[in-house]
Amino acid sequence: MNASTPTSAETLRTALGGLLDGLPPKQAASAVERLIANYRGRTPTDAPVLRDRSDVAAYAAYRMPATFEAVRAALDALAEAAPDWAPGSHVDVGGGTGAATWAVDATWDGPRETTVLDWAEPALALGRELAAASPSEALRGAEWRRAVIGAGLNLPDADLVTVSYVLGELNPAARTAVVAEAARAGRAVVLIEPGTPEGYLRIREARDQLLEAGLRVAAPCPHDGTCPIEVGQDWCHFSARVSRSSLHRQVKGGSLPYEDEKFSYVAATRFPTEPAASRITRRPQIRKGLVLLELCGPEEGDGSGLTRVNVTKRHGDLYKAARDADWGQAWPPSQEG
Repeated sequence: MNASTPTSAETLRTALGGLLDGLPPKQAASAVERLIANYRGRTPTDAPVLRDRSDVAAYAAYRMPATFEAVRAALDALAEAAPDWAPGSHVDVGGGTGAATWAVDATWDGPRETTVLDWAEPALALGRELAAASPSEALRGAEWRRAVIGAGLNLPDADLVTVSYVLGELNPAARTAVVAEAARAGRAVVLIEPGTPEGYLRIREARDQLLEAGLRVAAPCPHDGTCPIEVGQDWCHFSARVSRSSLHRQVKGGSLPYEDEKFSYVAATRFPTEPAASRITRRPQIRKGLVLLELCGPEEGDGSGLTRVNVTKRHGDLYKAARDADWGQAWPPSQEG
């Protein structure tokens, strides 16, 4: 793990803080409100919503911190499952202004070849500008290239391919093509979508596709079996805490200094990993002398199962660990120390 992760996040926040200089706050807030309404809708891949620098600056200042934290959480889970592995090359599909490239840089040290592909030239230009402000050679040396994200996508082979908050913008055929190409090109593939029922279903479909392509799940699932969640009854998602900027507060209202970004994800690889024995799938419920954990873990054979576990004071150190445990973490904790 990169010991300078907080610095990476702070550097990104500082760079984003200067984006809206000269843009009236009301105009920035108005642009974000319009873009939020459009960006989560049906966006044809040949007509990007982010049309110019003011659009991109407003949207990046608003959304990039949340995307960064969600992707970093997914990458942390991959790094835990593959502690001796680090990507020497990274391709970010539909990477826009580069939130995932910053997250990769916050997760792993070392030299790295980075390519960011997106259909919106203004987003790429701003991503290049932000990366130039980073102390990281991997970010400053990244290649930012325009590409149509959909059928016909041709990716360079890479140790890691990320596709974050993109699949929902594609029609089903383009979505299938992008996941297939990511699976072909990447030794590890990480897909992230909004933590909504629809986002989960897209990840679930993509997970099945990655397994069919010969990859194995490293996170969050502790197994390669069928997802035990009954569609329509629940959905698998996690949460990452995000510091809120003044623009966040302008657009959303409220005064809290943070918000929680909900996301769904899958990380799969072509090399051996050590998936979690089980994973905490909901925020732990702490009661007097008791912690209730909801877990996803393997069952006998190829199946998988959802279970509830009560951890009490009688469990000693395990109880202390349960009180400190967080949604999305592996369970039980490492026995080291």
